[in-house]
Amino acid sequence: MAYTTIDDPSKYFTTLLYTGNATDDRNLTNSANAGDFKPDILWLKERSSTSSHQLHDSTRGSSFAVLTDQDNAAEDEDGNRVQAFQTNGFQIGTASTVNQDTITMVAWQWKCNGGTTTNNDASSTGIGTHDSVIQANTTAGLSIVTWTGNAEPETLAHGLGGTPEMIIIKNRPTTEGFWVGASAAGSIAGGKNLTLGNTNAVATNSTSFVNQDPTSTVFRVGGSNSAADAKVNGNGHAMLAYCFRSIQGYSKIGSYIGNGSTNGTFIYTGFKPGWLMVKGISANSREWFLFDGTRDTFNPFAKYVKAESTDAEASSAFGDFCSNGFKVRSDGASYNASGQTFVYMAFAEHPFVSSEGVPTTAR
Repeated sequence: MAYTTIDDPSKYFTTLLYTGNATDDRNLTNSANAGDFKPDILWLKERSSTSSHQLHDSTRGSSFAVLTDQDNAAEDEDGNRVQAFQTNGFQIGTASTVNQDTITMVAWQWKCNGGTTTNNDASSTGIGTHDSVIQANTTAGLSIVTWTGNAEPETLAHGLGGTPEMIIIKNRPTTEGFWVGASAAGSIAGGKNLTLGNTNAVATNSTSFVNQDPTSTVFRVGGSNSAADAKVNGNGHAMLAYCFRSIQGYSKIGSYIGNGSTNGTFIYTGFKPGWLMVKGISANSREWFLFDGTRDTFNPFAKYVKAESTDAEASSAFGDFCSNGFKVRSDGASYNASGQTFVYMAFAEHPFVSSEGVPTTAR
């Protein structure tokens, strides 16, 4: 069996850097190795200024954004922000959050299913207890799920073709924050969860959140009681979930234990990372750090923005991107406190070994 089914990760994930110029109908073109890349999830952040993170997807439509750094903000719509997803990139307007003159930007992009969705009628398919709309890419281990909440414990089809290891849920029209369940952070069935919009440690919530681990076909919203918290299944509310699972040679969701040393832990991913999100879960005041190999082309990688913060890009030498993982080289408590647990999600720049048995090289 081949080591990986994805020899070129840029077919499914790419990073674009650009500088705002305040012009309307601006087309931004990707230069992914694999050629044309139309994003289905687009995550934008100002690097040299402090606008919010803008998270868009092709299921909801390009003009709708949820803001990862806002723990109390509803989805908003602005047709002058992201105007369209295009064959090889995306179009933006003059909104200052995405195209302010002279401001540097980063755009992280994932390919799902080209905006094509499938309706799961739970009563007909027998998958789940509640209808959902799914855009899935089983090869890349990603799906976008939407549904109308009913404040009841329900199970929803996710279409991943395998068990999700990280699920990010947002109640779109309300000020509920992002609920994050990750198997690496502890049992989802045990109520373990994080919140994308703050720096809190992993929490154990009541059974009105989630008390059942996802399966290869469904994930649960709500616990064992008669109601589901609005954060995961608000009554009558438009709900959104991003579901991820690890794909050998392309993506990895996991955890590591810090050692408080500049000779930190080596984390094996099975590929050279091109994007990395890290969050400490054992203590409060641990940020969601976002790194990539496009802003940092040499080791150690250091440039970061924080998913829970509007702060501009900053720099602190975190570690090295290696041919088969990443090595922590900082004793900073935020990502290497001794004895504490850190969860991560990474996407590849190149697999450690291609399907033809060709190894990648370190930096």
